[in-house]
Amino acid sequence: MPMSPYMASIREKIGNQLLEIPSVSVLTYDEQDRVLLVRHAEYDEWTTPGGAVEPEEVPAEAAVREMWEETGLHVRLDGLLGVYGGPEYTTAYSNGDRVSFVIVMFLGTRLSGTPRPDNVETLDVGWFARDEIADLEARPWVREVLENAWRDKSRAYFVPPQWSPEDEDG
Repeated sequence: MPMSPYMASIREKIGNQLLEIPSVSVLTYDEQDRVLLVRHAEYDEWTTPGGAVEPEEVPAEAAVREMWEETGLHVRLDGLLGVYGGPEYTTAYSNGDRVSFVIVMFLGTRLSGTPRPDNVETLDVGWFARDEIADLEARPWVREVLENAWRDKSRAYFVPPQWSPEDEDG
């Protein structure tokens, strides 16, 4: 789906400035432990299916909706795989809009549907084994997310904080 009316209204006010966007993504595996990825139309690179959480939308609802829109799969969400953000999750679109994503990553199980691209946001979908990921033209953060997920699907990952108050005694 192209830019939502909500996002368009914000962009009218702030132009191309960096905008932090809450987003969701879903990792779904097949019987051979291969993960489903999509080739994004904007970047022509492989990434995890997902997108922005709309105003007042429950993140889990956004995850199921985005998975359906981008891949044609209806999924059940089985848990959280992690929360990701930071400089490596920042990108610029071809129109100059700059965004930084905070991604809530879910683990999903396919309930129905046949994988297919939407030919708007996604150009292709494919199942990839762990050893195939290194050779993919992928978004910079995709390998980190997948390695964390393959390492332990039972516990949500997050980057530990480095921040602390300057004067803890005062």
